[in-house]
Amino acid sequence: MFENLTERLTGIFGRLRRKPRLTESDVDEALREVRVALLEADVNLKVAKEFIAAVKEKAVGEQVWQSLTADRMILKIVHEEVVRLLGEEPPKFNWSSQPPTVILLCGLQGSGKTTTAAKLAVWLAKQDKKPMLAACDLQRPAAITQLQVLGEQVGARVYADPEAKDPVKVARRAVEVARHYFCDVLILDTAGRLQVDEQMMEQIRRVRAAAEPAEVFLVADASTGQEAVNVAQTFDEALGLTGLIFTKMDGDARGGAVLSVRAVTGCPVRFVGTGEGTDALEAFHGGRMAERILGFGDIAGLVERAKEAVDAGDAMRLAERMRRGRFDFEDMLSQFKTVRRMGSLRSVLKLLPGAASLPKELMDSVGEADLSKVEALILSMTPRERKNPDILNGSRKRRIAAGSGRSVQEVNRLIKQLSEMRRQMKAFTRMAETGRVRRPRARRR
Repeated sequence: MFENLTERLTGIFGRLRRKPRLTESDVDEALREVRVALLEADVNLKVAKEFIAAVKEKAVGEQVWQSLTADRMILKIVHEEVVRLLGEEPPKFNWSSQPPTVILLCGLQGSGKTTTAAKLAVWLAKQDKKPMLAACDLQRPAAITQLQVLGEQVGARVYADPEAKDPVKVARRAVEVARHYFCDVLILDTAGRLQVDEQMMEQIRRVRAAAEPAEVFLVADASTGQEAVNVAQTFDEALGLTGLIFTKMDGDARGGAVLSVRAVTGCPVRFVGTGEGTDALEAFHGGRMAERILGFGDIAGLVERAKEAVDAGDAMRLAERMRRGRFDFEDMLSQFKTVRRMGSLRSVLKLLPGAASLPKELMDSVGEADLSKVEALILSMTPRERKNPDILNGSRKRRIAAGSGRSVQEVNRLIKQLSEMRRQMKAFTRMAETGRVRRPRARRR
């Protein structure tokens, strides 16, 4: 998502930076390229036009091309306008004064409502809430079973009535059951259709009236482009949406709908699905997304992922072992698991500033294959060998290579890497403890 747009914008502003001084024509040409890049990313035509007009108006007011830092000023203005499009701060969650807080999920069939309901339950549990799911989709075969399976996976209670015919009665009963079990939040998974129709809207209006939800989220597939904006307008008119959840943001969709929907409908994007796992749902931050789009990275997002993935106690123990130079293959394996909990290597790398300027070939080469190879080598060792790498002789190395499907040379390379890491850790520890830094000797006069 947004990879092509980020690449285009990075290239445009990179060319501006290489010019010693910008003229008005340079700025106009760059903005024309930005407009084309937005349209190619499937941004709404009216939104793209208004965006460029706003940037140009600010640039004229600042007299950008007369400044020695014109390229930075243009980038700053573009950043401000992208943030304005997306919304700088996410809206506060509408918690009900008396639990449960009811969340109604709506959308077309195939947009991922049921999976998103489970993901939202996981996100709410991280906020110290007790969520419950309700199966109000009585149209799609196996929809109830799917929600029950997902609920069991994420540890959330599920209310379902396989014999029910009316989703309105299911919604009313679900509210009572949630209140009985002292659940903080009730998530209603409703039926979708292949296209918007009046019968569907009338049914979901009745569900809304019965459950009185505090939040009404449209779940939209990001790969549908501007059609998602049209669907959002229709649902907003019928139900009064409080936000959107875009799914499949980790796919190859161009992302224009995400940039357009708030400007066209006035409804903010509240969450984005970033993968297939039940924990792959992120609260949407317009400011952070703007920085990602412009190639600035997302350090705040990286820190949040690290906090979720790293156990404080384990981190302290590992730091002590590293300080003493006792880092072994068990520790290395533990670190790989931590990295995997943060997401794929490529997704983590994208959060770093400047990642957009890296060659596409390099980004494409970053994958899980290398991690998996090293993991296979370590898992082929016995627990004693992992904790005592010094005992790895020739026969042990051959057994490890055969067990992992790798070569003895790769085993030797891994052992050498561990030795080098230990050596560097000891050197840094000595420097930190002594506080001594070598300084050049003063010349004798």
